[in-house]
Amino acid sequence: MTDTKPPGHLKPARIDQVAGTAGTGRDTAGGAGEPGADDTPMPVTATGVGTAGTKRRSTRSAGAGAARTGASPDPAAELGFSGDPGRHGGQDDGMLHAQRAWDASLATNRLDDQGVILERQRVETRGVTAAVGLLVDGWPEDVRRCVESVIEHTGAHVLALDLGNVDGAGDVLAELAERHPERITDWHVSETPHWRGGTATWGESRAKLLRLDESEVHVLMETNVVLRGDALTPLIAAIVEGAVAAGWRGLSPVAAEEPEPGRESTGEVGPRTVWREAAPGTVRALSGELIAVRRAQAFGALPEDARYGRYADLELSLVLPGRLVVPHRPLPVTLLGRHDVAGDYAERESRRNYDGVLRRLRAS
Repeated sequence: MTDTKPPGHLKPARIDQVAGTAGTGRDTAGGAGEPGADDTPMPVTATGVGTAGTKRRSTRSAGAGAARTGASPDPAAELGFSGDPGRHGGQDDGMLHAQRAWDASLATNRLDDQGVILERQRVETRGVTAAVGLLVDGWPEDVRRCVESVIEHTGAHVLALDLGNVDGAGDVLAELAERHPERITDWHVSETPHWRGGTATWGESRAKLLRLDESEVHVLMETNVVLRGDALTPLIAAIVEGAVAAGWRGLSPVAAEEPEPGRESTGEVGPRTVWREAAPGTVRALSGELIAVRRAQAFGALPEDARYGRYADLELSLVLPGRLVVPHRPLPVTLLGRHDVAGDYAERESRRNYDGVLRRLRAS
C-alpha cells in the first residue's frame, strides 16, 4: 500500500489551465460578453468546476415593445393582458410577455443550479476513487458529528486513525465503524498525540493514513469539520479537470504593514507576513480543514516532520506540483470550533512549522 503509481482514472495535473479560475461563478453557463443586438450567441467562459462546455441560450430583442419610452397608456396590454376581456394586446406585445415569462423561468431555474451542477460533477467523477483521512485525537462528540456527516452526504470511504483513545474519542470511532463497516476502516494505536505528551506526531500519523489509502484522491479532513451536504464532489471534480489539489478555503500571503487590511486575517504567522483568505479560483495555499489532493502527488509533499498540524497545510500547499483550486460555489461546510491545546505548545510548534513555510516561500 505504499506505492506511488499514478492513479488510473485521473488525467495529469494541468499547470496552465484549471477549472474554476475564470468567470464569476454566478451562472452555470459562464460569464458571457456584452450582449449584442442580434441573435448571434455570445462566447461562453467556464465559471466554475464542472461547468466547462456549457452553452448559453441566445435571446431575441423584445422588438417594438422595447423601443417605447415614457409612461404607457396601457401597461397591462404590453404584457399581453388587459382589463377588457375583449382585448389581449398586439402580436408584438404577446412576444414581449413570452420573453419576460421565459426570463422569469430562467431566474427560477437558477435556484436549482447547484443541484444540476453537482449531478453533472457526480457523473464526471463516477470512476474516481476517494477516501477521507481522519486523525482522531480527542473531542469525541466532534468526531461523531464529523464522521456521520461524511457517511450521510458523500460516498467516500473513511480511513480513521485513533491516537490513544483520548477522552473516549476512539470508542466513538469504534462504535461508528461497527455500525458502518462497509464505509469506515479504523485503526487504533496506544500512542497518544504529541501535543498531549505522547509520540504520535501529526506528520507521521498523516503519512500513515496516506500510505494506507489506495484511492486516487486522498482527502485531509479535520474532525472539527461537519458537512451539511456533498462538499467532496466539487473538490474531486476540480482534480479531475486538472488541479493537483482543491480545498474549501484558499489563503494568500501578504505583508503585515499593508495599509488595506483586505479580508479577515487567519493570524500572524511570521515577521511582516500574514495569511489572508483568498478569493475562489486558483490560490497560493489551501486551508487544512478540508483538502482533496491527488494521492500520488501528496507523497513527498506532506511535511512528515511536523509534530503539530497548524501551518503544516501551508507547507504542503507550497510543495505540491500544480494548481491549487477553490471552487467558486460555496461548499456546505461548517466548523465546530477550534481544537486548542493547552500551554505554549501550539505557539512553539506553529513557529517551528512556519520555518518550513518561510523556506518554501523564499524558494518560490
